[in-house]
Amino acid sequence: MTAKTPAKNVLWIMCDQLRYDYLGCTGHPVLKTPNIDAMAKRGVLFSNAYVQSPICGPSRMSFYTGRYMRSHGSHWNGWPLRVGEPTLGDHLKKIGVRNVLVGKTHMAPDLEGLRSLGIPADSIIGVHVSECGFEPYERDDGLHPTGRPRPAYDDYLRKHGYEAPNPWEHWANSGAAEDGSLQNGWLLVHADKAARVPDEHSETPYMTRRAMEFIAEAEDDGRPWCLHLSYIKPHWPYIAPEPYASMYGPQDVQSVIRSQEERANAHPVFAAYMDMRYSRNMSRNEAREKVIPTYMGLIKQIDDQMGVLMRFLEARGLLDTTMIVFTSDHGDYLGDHWMGEKDLFHEQSAKIPLIVIDPSAAADATRGTVSDALVEAIDLAPTFIDYFGSTPPDHILEGRSLVPLLRGAPPADWRKVVFSEYDYAMQDVRVMLNQPIERCRLFMVFDGRWKFIHASGFRPMLYDLETDPQEFVDRGADPACAEIVARLQAELFDWALHPKMHITTPNSKIAAYAAQQLQVKNGVLIGIWDEAELGAIREKIGIKP
Repeated sequence: MTAKTPAKNVLWIMCDQLRYDYLGCTGHPVLKTPNIDAMAKRGVLFSNAYVQSPICGPSRMSFYTGRYMRSHGSHWNGWPLRVGEPTLGDHLKKIGVRNVLVGKTHMAPDLEGLRSLGIPADSIIGVHVSECGFEPYERDDGLHPTGRPRPAYDDYLRKHGYEAPNPWEHWANSGAAEDGSLQNGWLLVHADKAARVPDEHSETPYMTRRAMEFIAEAEDDGRPWCLHLSYIKPHWPYIAPEPYASMYGPQDVQSVIRSQEERANAHPVFAAYMDMRYSRNMSRNEAREKVIPTYMGLIKQIDDQMGVLMRFLEARGLLDTTMIVFTSDHGDYLGDHWMGEKDLFHEQSAKIPLIVIDPSAAADATRGTVSDALVEAIDLAPTFIDYFGSTPPDHILEGRSLVPLLRGAPPADWRKVVFSEYDYAMQDVRVMLNQPIERCRLFMVFDGRWKFIHASGFRPMLYDLETDPQEFVDRGADPACAEIVARLQAELFDWALHPKMHITTPNSKIAAYAAQQLQVKNGVLIGIWDEAELGAIREKIGIKP
Protein backbone atom coordinates (compact mmCIF):
# COMPACT_ATOMS: atom_id res chain seq x y z
CA MET A 1 0.00 0.00 0.00
CA THR A 2 1.30 3.43 -0.91
CA ALA A 3 0.84 5.74 2.07
CA LYS A 4 -0.12 9.32 1.43
CA THR A 5 -1.33 12.12 3.69
CA PRO A 6 -4.50 10.84 5.40
CA ALA A 7 -7.56 12.93 4.71
CA LYS A 8 -10.21 13.76 7.27
CA ASN A 9 -12.57 11.16 8.80
CA VAL A 10 -15.16 8.51 7.96
CA LEU A 11 -18.40 7.86 9.83
CA TRP A 12 -19.71 4.47 8.75
CA ILE A 13 -23.25 3.85 10.01
CA MET A 14 -24.74 0.37 9.73
CA CYS A 15 -28.17 -0.82 10.79
CA ASP A 16 -28.88 -4.47 11.42
CA GLN A 17 -31.53 -6.17 9.25
CA LEU A 18 -32.79 -2.93 7.66
CA ARG A 19 -34.51 -3.58 4.34
CA TYR A 20 -33.60 -1.40 1.38
CA ASP A 21 -37.23 -0.40 0.75
CA TYR A 22 -38.11 0.71 4.30
CA LEU A 23 -36.93 4.31 3.93
CA GLY A 24 -38.65 7.36 2.52
CA CYS A 25 -35.90 7.94 -0.02
CA THR A 26 -36.18 4.37 -1.31
CA GLY A 27 -39.91 4.54 -1.81
CA HIS A 28 -41.75 3.42 1.31
CA PRO A 29 -45.22 5.00 1.02
CA VAL A 30 -45.89 5.40 4.76
CA LEU A 31 -42.63 5.39 6.71
CA LYS A 32 -41.15 8.90 6.72
CA THR A 33 -37.39 9.18 7.28
CA PRO A 34 -36.59 12.87 6.69
CA ASN A 35 -33.13 12.79 8.26
CA ILE A 36 -31.93 9.81 6.24
CA ASP A 37 -33.55 11.34 3.15
CA ALA A 38 -31.59 14.53 3.81
CA MET A 39 -28.40 12.45 3.89
CA ALA A 40 -29.30 11.03 0.47
CA LYS A 41 -29.72 14.58 -0.85
CA ARG A 42 -26.19 15.40 0.33
CA GLY A 43 -24.64 12.33 -1.25
CA VAL A 44 -25.32 9.46 -3.65
CA LEU A 45 -28.00 6.84 -3.12
CA PHE A 46 -26.94 3.54 -4.65
CA SER A 47 -30.03 1.66 -5.85
CA ASN A 48 -28.29 -1.62 -6.71
CA ALA A 49 -26.18 -2.43 -3.65
CA TYR A 50 -25.90 -6.07 -2.54
CA VAL A 51 -24.35 -7.91 0.39
CA GLN A 52 -21.90 -10.76 -0.12
CA SER A 53 -23.96 -13.01 2.16
CA PRO A 54 -27.47 -12.47 3.56
CA ILE A 55 -26.45 -13.59 7.08
CA CYS A 56 -25.12 -11.19 9.75
CA GLY A 57 -21.70 -12.70 10.43
CA PRO A 58 -20.53 -13.58 6.91
CA SER A 59 -21.94 -10.32 5.55
CA ARG A 60 -20.11 -8.23 8.12
CA MET A 61 -16.85 -10.13 7.69
CA SER A 62 -17.09 -9.29 3.97
CA PHE A 63 -17.68 -5.61 4.80
CA TYR A 64 -14.76 -5.64 7.25
CA THR A 65 -12.26 -7.43 4.99
CA GLY A 66 -13.34 -6.13 1.56
CA ARG A 67 -13.29 -9.80 0.48
CA TYR A 68 -15.85 -12.38 -0.58
CA MET A 69 -16.99 -15.07 1.83
CA ARG A 70 -15.21 -17.73 -0.25
CA SER A 71 -11.96 -15.84 0.43
CA HIS A 72 -12.18 -14.86 4.12
CA GLY A 73 -13.73 -18.21 5.15
CA SER A 74 -16.27 -17.01 7.74
CA HIS A 75 -19.42 -18.76 6.49
CA TRP A 76 -21.74 -18.44 9.50
CA ASN A 77 -22.40 -16.46 12.65
CA GLY A 78 -19.71 -17.25 15.19
CA TRP A 79 -17.21 -18.54 12.62
CA PRO A 80 -14.08 -16.50 13.31
CA LEU A 81 -11.87 -14.89 10.74
CA ARG A 82 -8.59 -16.79 10.82
CA VAL A 83 -5.65 -15.02 12.46
CA GLY A 84 -3.83 -13.10 9.77
CA GLU A 85 -6.86 -12.41 7.58
CA PRO A 86 -6.37 -8.72 6.62
CA THR A 87 -9.11 -6.33 7.72
CA LEU A 88 -9.95 -2.71 7.09
CA GLY A 89 -8.35 -1.95 10.44
CA ASP A 90 -5.05 -3.41 9.26
CA HIS A 91 -5.11 -1.31 6.09
CA LEU A 92 -6.03 1.89 7.93
CA LYS A 93 -3.47 1.33 10.67
CA LYS A 94 -0.69 1.42 8.05
CA ILE A 95 -1.69 4.97 7.08
CA GLY A 96 -2.22 6.27 10.62
CA VAL A 97 -6.03 6.10 10.77
CA ARG A 98 -7.86 4.82 13.84
CA ASN A 99 -10.54 2.20 13.06
CA VAL A 100 -13.03 2.47 15.92
CA LEU A 101 -16.17 0.50 16.83
CA VAL A 102 -19.32 1.60 18.59
CA GLY A 103 -21.94 -1.15 18.47
CA LYS A 104 -22.19 -4.53 16.78
CA THR A 105 -19.74 -6.58 14.71
CA HIS A 106 -20.81 -10.23 15.19
CA MET A 107 -17.07 -10.98 15.21
CA ALA A 108 -15.83 -14.14 16.94
CA PRO A 109 -12.12 -14.37 17.78
CA ASP A 110 -9.93 -17.14 16.39
CA LEU A 111 -8.86 -18.27 19.85
CA GLU A 112 -7.31 -21.47 18.57
CA GLY A 113 -5.23 -19.52 16.07
CA LEU A 114 -4.13 -17.05 18.73
CA ARG A 115 -3.11 -19.88 21.07
CA SER A 116 -1.15 -21.61 18.32
CA LEU A 117 0.86 -18.42 17.82
CA GLY A 118 1.28 -17.75 21.53
CA ILE A 119 -0.69 -14.49 21.37
CA PRO A 120 -2.79 -13.70 24.50
CA ALA A 121 -6.33 -12.73 23.52
CA ASP A 122 -6.16 -9.68 25.84
CA SER A 123 -2.86 -8.38 24.44
CA ILE A 124 -2.72 -5.42 22.05
CA ILE A 125 -2.35 -7.72 19.06
CA GLY A 126 -4.87 -10.18 20.45
CA VAL A 127 -7.54 -7.51 20.89
CA HIS A 128 -6.86 -6.13 17.42
CA VAL A 129 -7.33 -9.58 15.89
CA SER A 130 -10.25 -10.57 18.12
CA GLU A 131 -12.15 -7.35 17.39
CA CYS A 132 -11.78 -7.69 13.62
CA GLY A 133 -9.28 -4.85 13.38
CA PHE A 134 -11.43 -2.41 15.36
CA GLU A 135 -10.50 -0.38 18.40
CA PRO A 136 -13.52 -1.31 20.57
CA TYR A 137 -14.70 1.97 22.09
CA GLU A 138 -17.98 0.20 22.83
CA ARG A 139 -18.88 -3.24 21.53
CA ASP A 140 -22.41 -4.59 21.92
CA ASP A 141 -23.65 -7.34 19.61
CA GLY A 142 -27.19 -6.89 20.84
CA LEU A 143 -28.13 -10.44 21.82
CA HIS A 144 -27.50 -11.22 25.46
CA PRO A 145 -28.89 -14.53 26.75
CA THR A 146 -28.61 -14.77 30.51
CA GLY A 147 -25.27 -16.22 31.56
CA ARG A 148 -23.26 -14.61 28.75
CA PRO A 149 -20.68 -11.88 29.46
CA ARG A 150 -22.49 -8.62 29.97
CA PRO A 151 -21.87 -5.55 27.80
CA ALA A 152 -21.49 -2.01 29.08
CA TYR A 153 -25.11 -1.34 28.12
CA ASP A 154 -26.27 -3.63 30.94
CA ASP A 155 -24.19 -1.64 33.41
CA TYR A 156 -25.74 1.54 32.02
CA LEU A 157 -29.25 0.18 32.56
CA ARG A 158 -28.46 -0.87 36.11
CA LYS A 159 -27.01 2.55 36.84
CA HIS A 160 -30.40 4.00 35.89
CA GLY A 161 -32.33 1.67 38.15
CA TYR A 162 -33.19 -1.16 35.78
CA GLU A 163 -32.06 -4.08 37.89
CA ALA A 164 -32.26 -7.68 36.66
CA PRO A 165 -29.91 -10.59 35.96
CA ASN A 166 -30.32 -9.63 32.30
CA PRO A 167 -31.51 -6.00 32.07
CA TRP A 168 -31.02 -5.98 28.28
CA GLU A 169 -33.71 -8.65 27.95
CA HIS A 170 -35.92 -7.87 30.93
CA TRP A 171 -36.10 -4.10 30.44
CA ALA A 172 -34.93 -2.91 27.02
CA ASN A 173 -36.28 -5.86 25.04
CA SER A 174 -39.42 -6.94 26.87
CA GLY A 175 -42.82 -5.40 27.45
CA ALA A 176 -45.22 -5.41 30.36
CA ALA A 177 -48.85 -6.52 30.63
CA GLU A 178 -51.48 -4.35 32.28
CA ASP A 179 -50.81 -6.14 35.56
CA GLY A 180 -47.09 -5.41 35.24
CA SER A 181 -46.03 -8.96 34.41
CA LEU A 182 -43.18 -9.45 31.98
CA GLN A 183 -43.94 -10.09 28.32
CA ASN A 184 -40.81 -11.45 26.69
CA GLY A 185 -39.74 -9.52 23.60
CA TRP A 186 -38.29 -12.66 22.00
CA LEU A 187 -41.87 -13.81 21.36
CA LEU A 188 -43.45 -12.36 18.22
CA VAL A 189 -46.85 -12.17 19.91
CA HIS A 190 -45.50 -9.36 22.13
CA ALA A 191 -44.00 -7.26 19.31
CA ASP A 192 -46.82 -4.73 19.67
CA LYS A 193 -45.94 -4.01 23.30
CA ALA A 194 -43.81 -1.04 24.35
CA ALA A 195 -40.37 -1.72 25.74
CA ARG A 196 -40.03 -1.30 29.50
CA VAL A 197 -37.47 1.49 29.14
CA PRO A 198 -38.09 5.00 27.77
CA ASP A 199 -36.64 6.06 24.44
CA GLU A 200 -33.60 7.77 25.96
CA HIS A 201 -32.47 4.55 27.67
CA SER A 202 -33.07 2.22 24.71
CA GLU A 203 -30.25 0.84 22.59
CA THR A 204 -30.35 3.16 19.58
CA PRO A 205 -30.05 6.51 21.43
CA TYR A 206 -27.50 4.96 23.77
CA MET A 207 -25.25 4.00 20.85
CA THR A 208 -25.66 7.43 19.26
CA ARG A 209 -24.48 9.08 22.49
CA ARG A 210 -21.52 6.74 22.72
CA ALA A 211 -20.53 7.60 19.16
CA MET A 212 -20.73 11.31 19.92
CA GLU A 213 -18.62 10.79 23.04
CA PHE A 214 -15.93 9.15 20.95
CA ILE A 215 -16.01 11.92 18.34
CA ALA A 216 -15.69 14.59 21.04
CA GLU A 217 -12.72 12.77 22.58
CA ALA A 218 -11.12 12.24 19.17
CA GLU A 219 -10.96 15.99 18.60
CA ASP A 220 -8.29 16.15 21.31
CA ASP A 221 -6.46 13.12 19.92
CA GLY A 222 -5.94 14.68 16.51
CA ARG A 223 -5.55 11.46 14.52
CA PRO A 224 -7.93 10.80 11.63
CA TRP A 225 -10.55 8.14 12.34
CA CYS A 226 -12.98 5.76 10.76
CA LEU A 227 -15.85 5.26 13.20
CA HIS A 228 -18.11 2.25 12.62
CA LEU A 229 -21.39 3.12 14.35
CA SER A 230 -23.20 -0.20 14.14
CA TYR A 231 -26.79 -0.09 15.40
CA ILE A 232 -28.43 -3.25 16.74
CA LYS A 233 -31.91 -2.39 15.50
CA PRO A 234 -34.25 -2.93 13.71
CA HIS A 235 -33.05 -6.54 14.19
CA TRP A 236 -35.21 -8.68 16.47
CA PRO A 237 -36.28 -8.83 19.25
CA TYR A 238 -38.92 -6.70 17.55
CA ILE A 239 -39.81 -4.34 20.38
CA ALA A 240 -39.64 -0.55 20.55
CA PRO A 241 -39.94 2.08 23.28
CA GLU A 242 -42.60 4.74 23.21
CA PRO A 243 -43.43 6.85 21.27
CA TYR A 244 -42.20 4.49 18.53
CA ALA A 245 -44.08 1.43 19.81
CA SER A 246 -47.47 2.96 18.98
CA MET A 247 -46.44 5.18 16.06
CA TYR A 248 -47.61 2.71 13.41
CA GLY A 249 -50.34 0.10 13.30
CA PRO A 250 -51.74 -2.73 11.16
CA GLN A 251 -53.19 -0.15 8.78
CA ASP A 252 -49.64 0.88 7.86
CA VAL A 253 -48.52 -2.62 6.88
CA GLN A 254 -47.97 -2.89 3.14
CA SER A 255 -49.45 -5.72 1.10
CA VAL A 256 -47.45 -8.89 1.38
CA ILE A 257 -45.22 -9.79 -1.59
CA ARG A 258 -45.81 -13.45 -2.30
CA SER A 259 -47.76 -15.79 -4.58
CA GLN A 260 -49.25 -19.25 -4.40
CA GLU A 261 -47.18 -20.18 -7.44
CA GLU A 262 -44.02 -19.78 -5.34
CA ARG A 263 -45.20 -22.55 -3.02
CA ALA A 264 -46.60 -24.76 -5.75
CA ASN A 265 -43.40 -24.84 -7.82
CA ALA A 266 -40.75 -24.15 -5.20
CA HIS A 267 -37.13 -25.11 -5.66
CA PRO A 268 -36.22 -27.74 -3.00
CA VAL A 269 -33.97 -25.33 -1.07
CA PHE A 270 -36.55 -22.53 -1.21
CA ALA A 271 -39.29 -24.97 -0.13
CA ALA A 272 -37.20 -26.07 2.84
CA TYR A 273 -36.73 -22.47 3.97
CA MET A 274 -40.42 -21.72 3.62
CA ASP A 275 -40.95 -24.58 6.07
CA MET A 276 -38.63 -23.16 8.74
CA ARG A 277 -40.34 -22.14 11.98
CA TYR A 278 -39.67 -18.44 11.59
CA SER A 279 -40.95 -18.51 8.00
CA ARG A 280 -44.17 -20.28 8.96
CA ASN A 281 -44.79 -17.77 11.74
CA MET A 282 -43.89 -14.64 9.77
CA SER A 283 -46.13 -15.80 6.92
CA ARG A 284 -49.12 -15.42 9.24
CA ASN A 285 -50.97 -12.13 8.78
CA GLU A 286 -51.34 -11.86 12.57
CA ALA A 287 -47.56 -11.91 12.97
CA ARG A 288 -46.96 -9.37 10.21
CA GLU A 289 -49.51 -7.00 11.77
CA LYS A 290 -47.69 -7.14 15.09
CA VAL A 291 -44.07 -7.17 13.89
CA ILE A 292 -44.01 -4.76 10.95
CA PRO A 293 -45.41 -1.67 12.77
CA THR A 294 -42.74 -2.16 15.43
CA TYR A 295 -40.07 -2.70 12.77
CA MET A 296 -41.16 0.62 11.26
CA GLY A 297 -41.06 2.31 14.66
CA LEU A 298 -37.50 1.11 15.24
CA ILE A 299 -36.48 2.56 11.87
CA LYS A 300 -38.18 5.85 12.70
CA GLN A 301 -36.19 5.93 15.93
CA ILE A 302 -32.97 5.42 13.95
CA ASP A 303 -33.97 8.26 11.63
CA ASP A 304 -34.53 10.58 14.59
CA GLN A 305 -31.10 9.64 15.91
CA MET A 306 -29.61 10.48 12.51
CA GLY A 307 -30.95 13.98 13.05
CA VAL A 308 -29.29 14.15 16.47
CA LEU A 309 -26.02 12.88 15.06
CA MET A 310 -25.94 15.16 12.02
CA ARG A 311 -26.65 18.23 14.15
CA PHE A 312 -23.81 17.19 16.47
CA LEU A 313 -21.40 16.92 13.52
CA GLU A 314 -22.57 20.23 12.08
CA ALA A 315 -22.01 22.02 15.39
CA ARG A 316 -18.39 20.83 15.35
CA GLY A 317 -17.78 21.71 11.73
CA LEU A 318 -17.35 18.05 10.78
CA LEU A 319 -20.02 17.69 8.11
CA ASP A 320 -17.76 19.25 5.53
CA THR A 321 -14.77 17.05 6.36
CA THR A 322 -16.28 13.64 7.07
CA MET A 323 -17.32 10.96 4.61
CA ILE A 324 -20.61 9.55 5.88
CA VAL A 325 -21.98 6.15 4.90
CA PHE A 326 -25.43 4.80 5.83
CA THR A 327 -26.18 1.15 5.10
CA SER A 328 -27.34 -2.22 6.44
CA ASP A 329 -25.84 -5.70 6.73
CA HIS A 330 -28.84 -7.35 4.97
CA GLY A 331 -32.62 -7.15 4.85
CA ASP A 332 -35.60 -8.92 6.41
CA TYR A 333 -38.28 -10.91 4.57
CA LEU A 334 -41.07 -9.92 7.02
CA GLY A 335 -43.34 -12.60 5.53
CA ASP A 336 -42.65 -11.78 1.89
CA HIS A 337 -42.09 -14.85 -0.28
CA TRP A 338 -43.49 -16.94 2.61
CA MET A 339 -40.26 -16.26 4.49
CA GLY A 340 -39.05 -14.86 7.79
CA GLU A 341 -35.53 -13.73 8.66
CA LYS A 342 -33.14 -13.31 5.70
CA ASP A 343 -31.24 -16.34 4.34
CA LEU A 344 -31.96 -16.35 0.59
CA PHE A 345 -31.32 -13.89 -2.24
CA HIS A 346 -34.62 -12.13 -2.95
CA GLU A 347 -34.37 -8.35 -3.06
CA GLN A 348 -35.89 -8.13 0.42
CA SER A 349 -32.88 -9.98 1.83
CA ALA A 350 -29.75 -9.49 -0.30
CA LYS A 351 -30.29 -5.89 -1.41
CA ILE A 352 -29.38 -3.09 1.01
CA PRO A 353 -29.81 0.66 1.31
CA LEU A 354 -26.54 2.49 0.68
CA ILE A 355 -25.99 6.25 0.94
CA VAL A 356 -22.48 7.68 0.65
CA ILE A 357 -21.70 11.34 1.31
CA ASP A 358 -18.32 12.46 0.02
CA PRO A 359 -17.68 15.97 1.40
CA SER A 360 -15.05 16.71 -1.25
CA ALA A 361 -15.75 19.50 -3.72
CA ALA A 362 -15.09 16.97 -6.48
CA ALA A 363 -18.31 15.19 -5.47
CA ASP A 364 -20.56 18.26 -5.72
CA ALA A 365 -21.90 17.30 -9.14
CA THR A 366 -23.36 14.01 -7.89
CA ARG A 367 -25.07 15.26 -4.74
CA GLY A 368 -28.67 14.16 -4.48
CA THR A 369 -28.37 11.68 -7.33
CA VAL A 370 -29.26 8.01 -7.54
CA SER A 371 -26.71 5.62 -9.03
CA ASP A 372 -27.85 2.34 -10.54
CA ALA A 373 -24.30 0.98 -10.74
CA LEU A 374 -23.95 -2.58 -9.47
CA VAL A 375 -22.31 -2.19 -6.06
CA GLU A 376 -21.12 -4.75 -3.52
CA ALA A 377 -20.67 -4.43 0.23
CA ILE A 378 -16.97 -5.19 -0.21
CA ASP A 379 -16.61 -1.88 -2.06
CA LEU A 380 -16.65 0.15 1.15
CA ALA A 381 -13.22 -0.92 2.43
CA PRO A 382 -11.35 0.25 -0.72
CA THR A 383 -13.56 3.36 -0.81
CA PHE A 384 -12.42 4.39 2.67
CA ILE A 385 -8.76 3.71 1.93
CA ASP A 386 -9.05 5.72 -1.29
CA TYR A 387 -10.79 8.59 0.51
CA PHE A 388 -8.00 8.74 3.10
CA GLY A 389 -5.57 9.32 0.27
CA SER A 390 -3.99 5.88 0.02
CA THR A 391 -3.97 3.22 -2.66
CA PRO A 392 -6.20 0.20 -1.95
CA PRO A 393 -4.11 -3.01 -2.07
CA ASP A 394 -5.62 -4.67 -5.11
CA HIS A 395 -4.00 -8.04 -4.44
CA ILE A 396 -6.02 -8.32 -1.21
CA LEU A 397 -9.22 -6.33 -1.61
CA GLU A 398 -11.83 -7.82 -3.93
CA GLY A 399 -14.10 -4.78 -3.89
CA ARG A 400 -13.64 -1.57 -5.86
CA SER A 401 -13.51 2.02 -4.65
CA LEU A 402 -16.72 3.98 -5.12
CA VAL A 403 -14.85 7.29 -5.17
CA PRO A 404 -14.91 7.57 -8.99
CA LEU A 405 -18.69 7.03 -8.97
CA LEU A 406 -19.10 9.61 -6.20
CA ARG A 407 -17.12 12.15 -8.22
CA GLY A 408 -18.93 11.68 -11.51
CA ALA A 409 -16.25 9.63 -13.27
CA PRO A 410 -17.52 6.04 -13.43
CA PRO A 411 -14.86 3.68 -14.81
CA ALA A 412 -15.58 2.23 -18.24
CA ASP A 413 -14.78 -1.23 -16.91
CA TRP A 414 -17.15 -1.11 -13.92
CA ARG A 415 -18.49 -4.54 -12.96
CA LYS A 416 -21.31 -6.11 -14.96
CA VAL A 417 -22.43 -8.58 -12.26
CA VAL A 418 -22.51 -8.86 -8.47
CA PHE A 419 -22.07 -11.99 -6.36
CA SER A 420 -23.46 -13.21 -3.06
CA GLU A 421 -22.98 -16.51 -1.22
CA TYR A 422 -24.73 -18.59 1.41
CA ASP A 423 -23.73 -21.71 3.32
CA TYR A 424 -26.66 -23.47 5.00
CA ALA A 425 -24.63 -26.30 6.57
CA MET A 426 -25.47 -24.97 10.06
CA GLN A 427 -29.23 -24.93 9.41
CA ASP A 428 -31.93 -27.57 9.74
CA VAL A 429 -32.31 -27.25 5.99
CA ARG A 430 -29.19 -29.37 5.49
CA VAL A 431 -30.78 -32.24 7.38
CA MET A 432 -34.14 -31.77 5.67
CA LEU A 433 -32.47 -31.99 2.26
CA ASN A 434 -29.99 -34.71 3.30
CA GLN A 435 -27.09 -32.66 1.96
CA PRO A 436 -23.44 -33.29 2.88
CA ILE A 437 -21.88 -30.39 4.78
CA GLU A 438 -19.48 -29.40 2.01
CA ARG A 439 -22.33 -29.21 -0.57
CA CYS A 440 -24.60 -26.77 1.29
CA ARG A 441 -23.63 -23.84 -0.88
CA LEU A 442 -25.70 -21.27 -2.74
CA PHE A 443 -24.21 -18.64 -5.06
CA MET A 444 -26.05 -15.65 -6.53
CA VAL A 445 -25.02 -13.87 -9.74
CA PHE A 446 -27.03 -10.76 -10.66
CA ASP A 447 -26.47 -8.66 -13.79
CA GLY A 448 -29.05 -5.96 -13.12
CA ARG A 449 -31.86 -7.91 -14.76
CA TRP A 450 -31.33 -11.65 -14.39
CA LYS A 451 -30.72 -13.16 -10.94
CA PHE A 452 -29.14 -16.61 -11.18
CA ILE A 453 -28.69 -18.86 -8.14
CA HIS A 454 -26.47 -21.92 -8.25
CA ALA A 455 -27.52 -24.52 -5.67
CA SER A 456 -24.99 -27.30 -5.23
CA GLY A 457 -26.70 -30.65 -5.83
CA PHE A 458 -29.86 -29.13 -7.27
CA ARG A 459 -31.06 -27.35 -10.39
CA PRO A 460 -30.41 -23.60 -10.59
CA MET A 461 -32.90 -20.84 -9.81
CA LEU A 462 -33.40 -17.89 -12.16
CA TYR A 463 -35.50 -14.72 -11.92
CA ASP A 464 -36.10 -12.01 -14.52
CA LEU A 465 -36.47 -8.79 -12.54
CA GLU A 466 -37.44 -6.86 -15.67
CA THR A 467 -40.62 -8.81 -16.40
CA ASP A 468 -41.05 -10.23 -12.87
CA PRO A 469 -39.78 -7.58 -10.43
CA GLN A 470 -41.44 -9.35 -7.49
CA GLU A 471 -39.42 -12.53 -8.18
CA PHE A 472 -42.42 -14.84 -8.23
CA VAL A 473 -41.51 -17.01 -11.22
CA ASP A 474 -38.45 -19.24 -11.01
CA ARG A 475 -37.28 -19.90 -14.57
CA GLY A 476 -34.23 -21.96 -13.68
CA ALA A 477 -35.64 -25.03 -15.46
CA ASP A 478 -37.18 -23.10 -18.39
CA PRO A 479 -35.58 -24.29 -21.68
CA ALA A 480 -36.16 -20.80 -23.13
CA CYS A 481 -33.68 -19.47 -20.54
CA ALA A 482 -30.93 -22.00 -21.15
CA GLU A 483 -28.70 -19.39 -22.79
CA ILE A 484 -29.14 -17.00 -19.85
CA VAL A 485 -28.34 -19.77 -17.39
CA ALA A 486 -25.21 -20.74 -19.35
CA ARG A 487 -24.01 -17.12 -19.51
CA LEU A 488 -24.39 -16.51 -15.78
CA GLN A 489 -22.93 -19.91 -14.95
CA ALA A 490 -19.88 -18.87 -16.96
CA GLU A 491 -19.67 -15.64 -14.92
CA LEU A 492 -19.80 -17.67 -11.71
CA PHE A 493 -17.20 -20.12 -13.01
CA ASP A 494 -14.80 -17.34 -13.95
CA TRP A 495 -15.30 -15.64 -10.56
CA ALA A 496 -14.80 -18.88 -8.67
CA LEU A 497 -11.50 -19.55 -10.44
CA HIS A 498 -9.97 -16.16 -9.67
CA PRO A 499 -10.03 -15.45 -5.93
CA LYS A 500 -7.44 -13.01 -4.59
CA MET A 501 -5.38 -15.38 -2.50
CA HIS A 502 -1.76 -14.21 -2.97
CA ILE A 503 -2.29 -11.66 -0.20
CA THR A 504 1.37 -11.65 0.90
CA THR A 505 2.70 -10.58 -2.50
CA PRO A 506 1.55 -7.29 -4.11
CA ASN A 507 0.69 -7.23 -7.80
CA SER A 508 3.38 -4.62 -8.34
CA LYS A 509 6.05 -7.05 -7.16
CA ILE A 510 4.74 -9.76 -9.45
CA ALA A 511 4.66 -7.39 -12.41
CA ALA A 512 8.19 -6.17 -11.73
CA TYR A 513 9.51 -9.69 -11.36
CA ALA A 514 8.16 -10.79 -14.72
CA ALA A 515 9.06 -7.59 -16.54
CA GLN A 516 12.66 -7.40 -15.34
CA GLN A 517 13.50 -11.11 -15.50
CA LEU A 518 15.03 -10.91 -12.05
CA GLN A 519 16.44 -14.42 -12.27
CA VAL A 520 19.08 -12.99 -14.68
CA LYS A 521 19.59 -9.76 -12.81
CA ASN A 522 20.20 -11.66 -9.56
CA GLY A 523 22.66 -14.04 -11.15
CA VAL A 524 20.28 -17.02 -11.39
CA LEU A 525 20.54 -18.36 -14.96
CA ILE A 526 17.58 -20.55 -16.02
CA GLY A 527 17.12 -22.05 -19.48
CA ILE A 528 19.64 -19.88 -21.35
CA TRP A 529 21.45 -21.59 -24.26
CA ASP A 530 24.78 -19.80 -24.54
CA GLU A 531 26.81 -16.65 -23.86
CA ALA A 532 25.31 -14.88 -26.87
CA GLU A 533 21.74 -15.32 -25.63
CA LEU A 534 22.81 -14.26 -22.13
CA GLY A 535 24.43 -11.10 -23.50
CA ALA A 536 21.32 -10.25 -25.52
CA ILE A 537 19.11 -10.62 -22.45
CA ARG A 538 21.40 -8.46 -20.32
CA GLU A 539 21.51 -5.78 -22.97
CA LYS A 540 17.74 -5.81 -23.26
CA ILE A 541 17.22 -5.19 -19.55
CA GLY A 542 20.13 -2.77 -19.21
CA ILE A 543 22.65 -4.86 -17.30
CA LYS A 544 26.29 -4.37 -18.23
CA PRO A 545 28.49 -7.48 -18.64
